[in-house]
Amino acid sequence: MNDREDIAVVAEGSASDGQEKTRSAAAELRQASGFPGRLIVNADDWGRDRETTDRTLDCVRKGTISGVSAMVFMEESERAAELAREEGIDAGLHLNFTTPLTAKNCPGGLAERQQELSAYLRRTSILRVFYNPWLKRSFEYVVAAQLEEYQRRYGAPAERIDGHHHQHLGANVQFQNLLPAGTLVRRNFSFMPGEKSFLNRWYRKTVDQRLARRHVLVDYLFSLAPMEEKRLERIFSVARNSVVELETHPVNREEHQFLTGDKIFRLLGNLPISPNFTATVAASRRAPCSMS
Repeated sequence: MNDREDIAVVAEGSASDGQEKTRSAAAELRQASGFPGRLIVNADDWGRDRETTDRTLDCVRKGTISGVSAMVFMEESERAAELAREEGIDAGLHLNFTTPLTAKNCPGGLAERQQELSAYLRRTSILRVFYNPWLKRSFEYVVAAQLEEYQRRYGAPAERIDGHHHQHLGANVQFQNLLPAGTLVRRNFSFMPGEKSFLNRWYRKTVDQRLARRHVLVDYLFSLAPMEEKRLERIFSVARNSVVELETHPVNREEHQFLTGDKIFRLLGNLPISPNFTATVAASRRAPCSMS
């Protein structure tokens, strides 16, 4: 069994229209790139605070980051947006429902709504699986405000979106269709065989199938941690034939050291890191998305 087939049930499933479009887009991307697969390294929490931004910038300048996921209405959001424009850093929107908004210019009403969602979602992770009709307007308000603020800071609508603590995958966000159709959206994590239960894999696969009806997805998503050499070699091997996003958090000391050191290049061999997240996937000429 080859690397692609052996990775995880969660990344594959029965062929739906959305999945066929996603696979077609990925195939076009591989053909256009001149390389069978692509490795996209993304840094989360850009703009959360100065330390996070500065450590991420170190990695960008080292050439180990393809793009960042930017937080808005945070203490460092304004400076981070300016740096992204100055340095030519590809930035998507990192939707935040769970961490307090710390920007001085954050509207009081938004902060209150976000705190309401945070108090609910942080009770237990299982709550994001269930649609809550009483929080419908709060989810609408918080998502719309962050999309608008991103556009104001970065000068254009967000072309790709993910979520802090992966809360963009929650039932309210998905069933209310709060993310603009056609955008590149982060899928669920992919796992090696045996890492998760059947029920867990089935749920993640179901969510990804729904995502694929309205959005563009990469083939696989992995986290950088744990940074076990054999695990990373396997992930990089998969990226030779598939479009892989590697989620990183450079504010963590070990991840920062890995991304600014030489070991990552030794493990990569001749596999390049894509220099720009959005441009890499834009090469797929995104297939039309269903608006249902």
